[in-house]
Amino acid sequence: MRMKFNKSRQLVLVSAASLLAATLVTACSQFTQTLTVDFVYVASNKAEGPNQYGEIDVFEINSMSGKMRQIPTSPFPSGGRNPVAEVVSSDNLNLFVANRDDNSIVQFTIGTDGKLYAYATFNTPGIFPIGLAMNKSNLFVIDTFQPLPICSPASPCTGSIAVYPVTAATTNTPLTISTPATNPSGSGKYWPLTLGSSTDIITPTAVNVIASGAFVYVTAYDTTQTPTVGYIYAFSVGAGGVLTPVAGSPFAAGTHPSAIASDSTSAHVYVTDAAKGVVLSYAVASNGALVPATSGIGGSNQFAAGAQPSAIVVNQAYPYAYVANALDSTVTAYSVNNGALTRVGIYTTGAQPVAIGIDPSTARFLYTANFLGNTVSGWQLNKADGTLLISQFSPYASDANPTAVAAIPHDGTGGGIQ
Repeated sequence: MRMKFNKSRQLVLVSAASLLAATLVTACSQFTQTLTVDFVYVASNKAEGPNQYGEIDVFEINSMSGKMRQIPTSPFPSGGRNPVAEVVSSDNLNLFVANRDDNSIVQFTIGTDGKLYAYATFNTPGIFPIGLAMNKSNLFVIDTFQPLPICSPASPCTGSIAVYPVTAATTNTPLTISTPATNPSGSGKYWPLTLGSSTDIITPTAVNVIASGAFVYVTAYDTTQTPTVGYIYAFSVGAGGVLTPVAGSPFAAGTHPSAIASDSTSAHVYVTDAAKGVVLSYAVASNGALVPATSGIGGSNQFAAGAQPSAIVVNQAYPYAYVANALDSTVTAYSVNNGALTRVGIYTTGAQPVAIGIDPSTARFLYTANFLGNTVSGWQLNKADGTLLISQFSPYASDANPTAVAAIPHDGTGGGIQ
């Protein structure tokens, strides 16, 4: 006997099936969002098309596997040529990108789904911006050369640092950047990185503002010396972003300092030396002066890294630091104890890693931008000892020649944590 359903029973079953399907879709969507622990922004010098603009790849990190996946609308134009540096605002709602060949910084607001929306573009005081740092009050930028007509690519001279005061976001207005602070010494809206001799050409490489915001440090090297001589320029940060050189600055920093990072307590600063293949460790004195550690190689402040270390990151939640070594395509992992670095492992990346970051939400995932490999490598961090485990399906494809990384946390509801 064939059983026949009446129309009302059919409608009930259809309605139940539809409700179940909708519930599953909603649950799946919520589950997927919950699994996204961070959004990572990777700048690449794509150099294609009529404008040859760079691009920003946006990856989401899976909190279970560490897998990195580009969001559906990625990549986004960087707003200029040759993007080389990135930084995120302290409220995690803005991304700033330095486009070297346009002498510009582009501000993007960040959507609740990680998407980028160009908001403002402003020029740097000098020529060829190469590094960015930021806290709640100021945006710091270093330029390879001072402004025209003092310097030019054809007639190079010493680089400089500029400071843009920050106005906090309101309900209706995004975070805004003011005009650069004026140097009271009469140098305009920047601070030259000078030595005693006017013939010295000081080339900056990286910038870092410590967590307290009291001091900012710029790594640089003197190109007129053979071999080159490295320095760290130290400034105290005053009202309105006005800088004052710290007594004793610049401080000796090996041969060719390439990157700089500091810890969450503002107690120590670490600098990579690309020429010597070491990390230099310093304690931060109360006046901002840098005191070399004495627990490194031969009682010095040097700790062995790989070949041509190019980037460094210090975990802000756990006592570990990581260095990307460009020439041998590795990451060196260290445990950190009062400024002393103890190597805990060496890990292979894609070809020529030039930037490195740690996810800001859980501090459990690490990633590198691999310039020649055109990839991003990812790892899961062991909180107990700082060792790394390669993430699922790593490395991940990016646009041509990635140069910089930055990230915001994701709270599971589609927005950056404030």
